[in-house]
Amino acid sequence: MTPPKISRDDLSAWSQYIRTTCGISLDESKGYLIETRLAHLLRETGSAHWQELLKKTKVNAALRTQVIDAITTNETSFFRDTSPFELLRHKLFPELIDRRSKARLKPIPIRILSAACSTGQEAYSTAIVLKELLGSFAGYDIRILGLDISDTAVAQASYAHFSPMDLNRGMAPDKIARHFDPADNRWKVKDELRALATFRRANLLEPLAAPAPFDIIFCRNVAIYFTQPDKIRLFRNLGSALARDGALIIGSTESIAGLCPEFEPHRYLRTVFYQKKTQ
Repeated sequence: MTPPKISRDDLSAWSQYIRTTCGISLDESKGYLIETRLAHLLRETGSAHWQELLKKTKVNAALRTQVIDAITTNETSFFRDTSPFELLRHKLFPELIDRRSKARLKPIPIRILSAACSTGQEAYSTAIVLKELLGSFAGYDIRILGLDISDTAVAQASYAHFSPMDLNRGMAPDKIARHFDPADNRWKVKDELRALATFRRANLLEPLAAPAPFDIIFCRNVAIYFTQPDKIRLFRNLGSALARDGALIIGSTESIAGLCPEFEPHRYLRTVFYQKKTQ
């Protein structure tokens, strides 16, 4: 059965609910997203129209989770846009370790946040960079935290099992063999790497209930879905969790110039990253 077209009033109500729930802004041109991504929920809940489905969603936590899972993109891959990981490997991690060594911190602490982590590929790619750079984690206290609005994505990231297609998109066979173990018809992240990462559900527009500060914060291709006021709110939340000498890495097509004057951009090869301005 073809779902009913969503009216302007219903789209406005849905847009307000989705923005409040997960920060994503849907303008009048995005009605098709509601119609295509939520049509199965309209049928499954026996809702006669979009307003009825919205009313049910507001009082049903499980249904809310399904709506968020359907609306959020969750597009990711291992070593996606390779430049940020080269930035980590050749500049940010070596310089961070050098500073911590000179400060005689033992074990050397490294704190990383993967904001909007999806199913965990970004967090585990970062762990792989550290493993290949350090060889051994002895003498280091490394913690990687992944946050996402989707309970389903968080559960998948925590499970740490991936399909051959997931791995082949971003890694050569020798790298897969070094960092993953076969598990039935899938591959699981090796325990040594899995132990570094924790995943939790969070709304990035709310103050981060997470241990801070972080040395590296990833927040790539997230703000493109937000309104300008919500972008400012997002990056100020992240800024409050960023170490004084930490680095914020956003998407290659994104910029926070003019939004958050407390950050200043730095370039390394093909990658721009942001740090807090020094007073």
